Amino acid sequence: MLSVDEARAEEFLASRRKLATLGRDAAAVAVEALARQVRLSDLEMIGRARLGHIGGDFSVTDILATLYGAVLQIDPARPDDPERDRLILSKGHSAGALYATLAHCGFFPVAELETFAQPLSALNGHPNRTKVPGVETNTGPLGHGFPVAVGCALAAKLQGSSRRTFVVLGDGELQEGSNWEAAMTASHYGLASLTAIVDRNRLQQGARTEETKQLEPLADKWTSFGWEVRVVEGHDYGQLLAGVAPSSSGQPVCVLANTVKGKGVSFMEDRVEWHHKVPSTEQIVAAREELSA
Repeated sequence: MLSVDEARAEEFLASRRKLATLGRDAAAVAVEALARQVRLSDLEMIGRARLGHIGGDFSVTDILATLYGAVLQIDPARPDDPERDRLILSKGHSAGALYATLAHCGFFPVAELETFAQPLSALNGHPNRTKVPGVETNTGPLGHGFPVAVGCALAAKLQGSSRRTFVVLGDGELQEGSNWEAAMTASHYGLASLTAIVDRNRLQQGARTEETKQLEPLADKWTSFGWEVRVVEGHDYGQLLAGVAPSSSGQPVCVLANTVKGKGVSFMEDRVEWHHKVPSTEQIVAAREELSA
């Protein structure tokens, strides 16, 4: 198991304490700075390892940065705190974005990112809870993370705990039937502490989601399953912050976050081939310039 970066973890907690006294605009600024760091780190990780899922990493980065930077009640120095909020990245193939986010929040040293996908590294192609602090469950097989999140939220309700559970899903992942069983179960038990966020970039491996298996009308589907549905711009930090606010209906919340695969790099944006394409040396330089601008 990787060890906490104590100095960075304290900086993270100090930042969160400060943001708690400020408004949503200040939180959005802090989240944007974190997202920029995450994308740059992820670019270097994938370039060095020569593998990864950069398109989906970049579409989900703003969601993860919002949750960790301004929402989740967590302490990187106490990743096993029983009353911590839970975040499960069900689309586990975007592990690079999760690792970079955790590192920049102090769960482990940023230098560890250099080992991504190397032999014997804790930072595998899919997250592993026995090796990486902050990872709640091993994910990667699509459709598995959401049912685990429902279990976490149900446990919190049975224990009378106020902790919240968040799960981030890929939109192509919703073609797996286990997700809809989980959605039905969460609604049945009134799991208001559960928030599912769909990274709605409309692309999956090889094609657009609607060409592979039609998902629309997606908001209506979630509503019919008894969820409180919110549709937001997935790269607008103010909308994301509002979208992940606690339930107002007593039912679980689904946030449909409209995103762009490869967000932040012009030649990657909304291009299906960047699902797991690795940028060349020249493309890394160009992408770094865009992300640093």
